[in-house]
Amino acid sequence: MTSHLSSDATAANPRRRTVVLAAAATAALAPLTALGAPAAHAAEGIPAFLHGVASGDPLPDGILLWTRVTPTAEAVPGSGLGPAVPVGWEVAADRNFAGVVASGTVTASAATDHTVKVDVRGLRPQTPYWYRFTAGGAVSPVGRTRTTPGHDVTTSGVRFGVVSCANWESGYFSAYRHLAARTDLDAVLHLGDYIYEYQTGGYPEAKYTVRAHEPKHEIVSLADYRVRHGKYKTDSDLQALHRAHPVVAIWDDHEFADDTWSGGADNHTPGTEGDWAARAAAAKQAYFEWMPVRASIAGTVYRRLRFGTLADLHLLDLRSFRSQQVKVGSGSVDDPERTLTGRAQLDWLKSGLAGSTATWKLVGTSVMISPVAFASLPAHLSGPLGKLLGLPEGGIAVNVDQWDGYTDDRKELLGHLRDRGVKNTVFLTGDIHMAWANEVPVNMATYPGSGTAATEFVVTSVTSDNLDDILHVPADTASLVAESAVKAANWHVKWLDMDAHGYGVLDVTAERSQMDYYVVSDKRRQDASAAWSRSYRTLTGTQQVERSYQPVH
Repeated sequence: MTSHLSSDATAANPRRRTVVLAAAATAALAPLTALGAPAAHAAEGIPAFLHGVASGDPLPDGILLWTRVTPTAEAVPGSGLGPAVPVGWEVAADRNFAGVVASGTVTASAATDHTVKVDVRGLRPQTPYWYRFTAGGAVSPVGRTRTTPGHDVTTSGVRFGVVSCANWESGYFSAYRHLAARTDLDAVLHLGDYIYEYQTGGYPEAKYTVRAHEPKHEIVSLADYRVRHGKYKTDSDLQALHRAHPVVAIWDDHEFADDTWSGGADNHTPGTEGDWAARAAAAKQAYFEWMPVRASIAGTVYRRLRFGTLADLHLLDLRSFRSQQVKVGSGSVDDPERTLTGRAQLDWLKSGLAGSTATWKLVGTSVMISPVAFASLPAHLSGPLGKLLGLPEGGIAVNVDQWDGYTDDRKELLGHLRDRGVKNTVFLTGDIHMAWANEVPVNMATYPGSGTAATEFVVTSVTSDNLDDILHVPADTASLVAESAVKAANWHVKWLDMDAHGYGVLDVTAERSQMDYYVVSDKRRQDASAAWSRSYRTLTGTQQVERSYQPVH
């Protein structure tokens, strides 16, 4: 393969939360020009890169590159306007581009909202690279990325930033800025809710809004989703994150609409908002246009990445195939005909976990797999009484949008891990706007006697409202009581924080997987600081969670 590689690989609610809850980036990664100059160029008919650059889904020999070019002033996201323009790209082994190792040209057109993706191959494993784009004399910011170790290579460690739930109107993305400033990450995992679909002032209420969405109305059409993605990618902290690290992303519901399922969503009204299938297709198209993500099977995001012999990363799509959510307290959560994953995806996951030769099996899941329930009964009572009363076997689940609402899928998966002797499985989760460290019990009713099948680390939101935000009370006012109640009823929950916003850093070695939890000082301040809060880890072979008293870095 020559050094000039080219590929034009373009891919085609607060209500729930209320129920559940009751150092700048490095100079080398700075834009080559100030934002004002490119914007002026676009107004003059000179192409400009106003939405940054990004990389994602790293492989041992390749990386997916992304950008969006604005060829003329009228060619704003979602407009469908503007001419097609050639976009050059370069990948180099050094930040000064003295050693270009791959280059090519792709076309940006209105058909893909002037976004481009380049799936670059032929690179060296476990190697940093720098990349940039050009169009009509304009040069993009420079991004830094990194390939993964070879599949059969032993590596001493891998380290990920972990984030989820970034609502534009709820605050600033300072968590992204602090992750961008780190130089020790192999990638950043985004576990869903990268964007939110609400109208401005819809979540949170207008009086609590920090900054306004675009468009102002709830997004429904392809143009709407494109505009919303475009608005997000004008955020300087988000741009810094994408310039600094490859991002591995999956979607959750708000990339579509609140509480999305295969046939609709809680925040979708067919009579006034049209056909759900058309809306979902529009959301997916915009997502694949605007995100550095390879489309997987049937246009979904479930896929698998490998980091040497140390870790396999299994990424799930828990929106495209799921059955509709049932009401809280309904025994239908145990119905074996209902599914969260869909049959094909569950079989794919089970096969991948059982067949993995990696030390660690990491599973990126957008919603929590650990049960969280109240009124849990002893095993000899839960079955008979649950059938009589029509209650879930594991107690009254407080969030039926997560795995608690689809217990047969969870039972099958955890039973598979136990029966096949699959060790060192760690679920990495977002969605719930709180930080958790959990053991995942084989059977909650008989835990800890029945043992654990896996562990789970849940990161809090970047900005989306948590308990104190919803109640509009100071931190620790209500959460101390709520946290104690949750832990008292759920012994497998080793720690949770209902107050903070921030991010996680997952450090994986042959001996242990450790999540360091970081919190930002104030999501409403663009200059918010970040500080380490807690660390929890699971040691190889134990499937138990223990506290670590210092971060890995």
